[in-house]
Parts: sequence; C-alpha cells; structure tokens
Amino acid sequence: MIQELFRIGPLAISPFGVMLVAAFLAAFFQLRRGLKQAGIDDPDAASALVFAGGVGGVAGAKIYYAILYGDWRLLFERSGLVWYGGFLLGAAAVVWTMRRRRLPAWRTLDAATPALAIGYAIGRIGCFLVGDDYGRPTDLPWGVAFENGLPPTTAYYLRREFDIDLPAAIADSELLRVHPTQLYETALALIIWGIGVRLLRRGLPAGRTGLAVLAMLALERFVVECFRAKDDRFLAGMTLAQAISVALLVVVAVLWRGRAVVPAPAAGARR
Repeated sequence: MIQELFRIGPLAISPFGVMLVAAFLAAFFQLRRGLKQAGIDDPDAASALVFAGGVGGVAGAKIYYAILYGDWRLLFERSGLVWYGGFLLGAAAVVWTMRRRRLPAWRTLDAATPALAIGYAIGRIGCFLVGDDYGRPTDLPWGVAFENGLPPTTAYYLRREFDIDLPAAIADSELLRVHPTQLYETALALIIWGIGVRLLRRGLPAGRTGLAVLAMLALERFVVECFRAKDDRFLAGMTLAQAISVALLVVVAVLWRGRAVVPAPAAGARR
C-alpha cells in the first residue's frame, strides 16, 4: 500500500490525507445542495457545519483512539482515527453550530446525513490505500494482502495485534489476504448516500430522511464489523463499535416513533 504520495518540505502527504480532504469537499457540496432542498436559506450554513464537523470529528476520532489503547501520547501521532469517536464529537460540534445559527434541527439533519454518508464513503478509500482498518483473513478471490499496511497483514501481526486464532502451521512471516472491509464500507455508504439523496427529493416529513440514513449507517457498520480484524470484542463477541451501533439504532427508533409528522417545505422556501 502507499504510505506517502509526496512531500511539502518536512510534511509528508499520504493518500489518506488526500482522500480526507476529498471527503470533506464532497460532504460540503452535498450538504449545500441538501440544505437548499430542505428549504434552509443560509448561504454560510454548509461551510460552518462542515468546519464544525471536521474539527470535532478529527478531535473525537483521536481522543477515542487514545482511550481505546489507553495511551494519551497517541493524540500527537498522525495515525489513529476512529469513526465513532469522530461521529460523536463531530455530531456534538454540529449541533452546537446549528443552535448558534438557529438552524431548524430536523431539516438540517435531513440535509446533513447524506453528506455524512458520501464523506464516509470517500474517506474509507483513503483507509484502503494506506492499508488500515482491514478485515479478518479470507480465502475469497477479492481478499487483499497489505504488505505495508498499518500493520502489515502477516500472521505475526494478526495474532499479536488482533488476537486472531490462526493454525500453528502458518508461520509468523506469512503474508495473508484479508477482507478489504474499507471497500465494503465505501460501497455500502455510497448506496446509503444514493438512498438519502432520493429520500431528500421525495420531501418526506422533517427528520425522516435523517433518521433513516443514520439507521442505515449504523446497521452498515454493525455488519461490516463482523468481518473486521478487531481486538475489542467484549460482549457476546460484539465490538465496541457494534455496541454503539446498537445504541444508535435504539435512539433512532425512539426518535422515529416520537417524531411528529411535519410536511416538507417547498424547495427554496425560507425557514
């Protein structure tokens, strides 16, 4: 895999960094379009929300990573970004920005969630390019061996880092193919994004699109975690991310049942 594309002085530019920028740009343009469809007339709302989500998301992803491994020094390393940590703190930052700008909560949620899905899909391509967040060993024809992954997919690292039970006959130095779970997530998130865009066009009652997309993203993450190389399976074989996915699905279900039906405004209407 590619760890470095080029350098700007002492700064190394990685494929992940490039795709992260692309993810934020895609999310911005989708959000700007979604806000217009939701009838929110605030020309600076998209940039403010993406900035808040970006800063909060990166900070949350790093903090979650440091907590997960019990080492605060990891906050100052370039690697180590965990999706749900970024989602939780990023969401908090977005909510704060929404309140400060007096944006309608449910309509903003409807506009923001497809943007979240497309950004997530593109960001996972960066994970694939640097060989991070891959899956468990597989014999499937599309399995990928990450010789220069983070860490490499040798039997030694799969045993040591992820506590994967491999046959003793497999030498530590053997490079194994694993599930490219990053690409699974990219494909599923793109499908969710497409569904979210279509739901926005249908003009559903306020909040329905946002809650539906959040539920699909949580379900997607729960399923893909079954194939991930993870060492935090603590509750009936579930990972921490799966537990958070279940909690998010419960919250979405409660909000869905309690959400009053509010007709969608006409496109371009002021709110």
